[in-house]
Amino acid sequence: MPKRKIEDAGLASGEQSLPEIDPVSKESRKKSKTIVNEEPAASIQNPLESDETESKAARKERKRLKKLKQLQEGAAVDSESSKDDPVLLDATTAKAARKAEKARSKAEKRSNKGRHAQGDMTLQTGSLPTMSNGTSIPYTEDPGLTALPQTDIDRFLADNFISITDPLPSSSVLRPLTAFSYLPVTDPAQKAPFKNFKAPTPIQAAAWPFLFAGRDVIGVAETGSGKTMAFAVPCVRGILSLQENQRNKGARAVIVSPTRELAMQSYEQIMQLAKVSGLRAVCVYGGVPKDEQRKSLKTADIVVATPGRLNDLINEGCADLSKAKYVVLDEADRMLDKGFEEEIRKIINTTPAIGKRQTLMFTATWPESVRSLAATFMSDPVKISIGDNPSGDLRANSRIVQRVEVIDPRNKEYRLLQLLKQYQSGSQKDDRILVFALYKKEATRVEGFIRSKGFRVAGIHGDLSQEQRTRSLDAFKQGNTPILVATDVAARGLDIPSVKMVINVTMSLTVEDYVHRIGRTGRAGKEGLAVTFFTEHDKAHSGALINVLRAANQPVPDELMKFGTTVKRKEHEAYGAFARDVDRTVTAKKIKFD
Repeated sequence: MPKRKIEDAGLASGEQSLPEIDPVSKESRKKSKTIVNEEPAASIQNPLESDETESKAARKERKRLKKLKQLQEGAAVDSESSKDDPVLLDATTAKAARKAEKARSKAEKRSNKGRHAQGDMTLQTGSLPTMSNGTSIPYTEDPGLTALPQTDIDRFLADNFISITDPLPSSSVLRPLTAFSYLPVTDPAQKAPFKNFKAPTPIQAAAWPFLFAGRDVIGVAETGSGKTMAFAVPCVRGILSLQENQRNKGARAVIVSPTRELAMQSYEQIMQLAKVSGLRAVCVYGGVPKDEQRKSLKTADIVVATPGRLNDLINEGCADLSKAKYVVLDEADRMLDKGFEEEIRKIINTTPAIGKRQTLMFTATWPESVRSLAATFMSDPVKISIGDNPSGDLRANSRIVQRVEVIDPRNKEYRLLQLLKQYQSGSQKDDRILVFALYKKEATRVEGFIRSKGFRVAGIHGDLSQEQRTRSLDAFKQGNTPILVATDVAARGLDIPSVKMVINVTMSLTVEDYVHRIGRTGRAGKEGLAVTFFTEHDKAHSGALINVLRAANQPVPDELMKFGTTVKRKEHEAYGAFARDVDRTVTAKKIKFD
């Protein structure tokens, strides 16, 4: 058959005839055999061409047609040998694409079929596909969305100092969700809370894949880093995975916070997602009547609570957490210290057992004193640390300028007045100053002093009613009252926008609380300023405070150095100074005597 006829048959290299080739068509297979069996004319046109029976072009054409026949019949074609032929290349690519599409469709059906067991709100790891090299990529509802190259992911992890420690060596490290478009959320309304943000924060990007996969997670990140939404998004999505008749029937998730203000703040952020999803939530805390809380607990899917009030309602039989398979300890280092440890144990013991629930702990610091205790509540947790402090030891936000002033206790009020006049203009709502006192009576006295000097000021501490505390905090957040005097109830987790400055009139009882206090400024990537009055009565904290200043590259005053750099070892109420040498995960054994 002449070469021109081959071109007319639509098999020339420049023509895209692939769609007409049907691998199961008998007619196509017959035509292909006819073409292959006929002798190309070009091989016998010149009898003077040495001892070869056919020209190079004819042999090449024969090989090409043979491979095309193999492709039509479903046989494998060597991609290396077909790369010079556009027709074969297109055919091979299209065949591979059809196979990939068929495999993807089957995998998607299997994933949709087995992703959620009835009554189980945990997303399965099948929703997090892996690449050919074994690296997991973020789940997405958009099949056209491509993941970032691995080099960009590595750069993202390095630039944000993200450290991920997984105790399960066999599990693959899940890639962070570096864009909101990767979130497995189909309803645009559920992405509305993120409309003012360009991309997820590092703790959100790194934690979401593991949380969607149902793993226990310990998240350590500085204050103001978006930890609340890091656990709120998987919480809402997990409950939405349940059948509709299983929603609004009681607690499926419980989030425990150390203070009323932090609980209310978490509740407000979670409600942004729950409202548009048709879910219900309740905030349980003390200082208010229980009747409304009892009523809401019967239908709430998500319970945000402080430990004391929640335990009261559990003892009354009004709070049932037996179906709460998503448990979060916010500010976990505070929740697991000796003041809350027993309360937290009681709450967790009413939830499903380890392995049947997903347990999360989020905090800004992760001291040694609570690490072994946390292990008793979790199953092979993934630890995600943000910042150049993978150990999770105590460290202050490096964007906050820390100034420690060693003064006479009698000069505190005079120096406080100087600072307020210097940094509080009264004309701008963004000139917010947060003043910390140690005791409730001290806070009341300092608030009265500031008010007597003509400043607009509000207070928040334990002696005030919940209504007064809420009113003071709202006025401060909105800028109507530019100065807020508070005890350590406002030290943790509160997201107050544009706090220009923090003044510690009295040093906190622990350096951990100091770090949380100054963390109320310098949030969301902004700069901050913290001034601390240090007196001879606080000399026991000098060593620990000096370490915090040095770790954040802040100047250490010579007057502070005079108090010494010794750090007193933190004592446990039962094991004393040797708490870190005791394995508290081992169950005590009874000794029986004859």
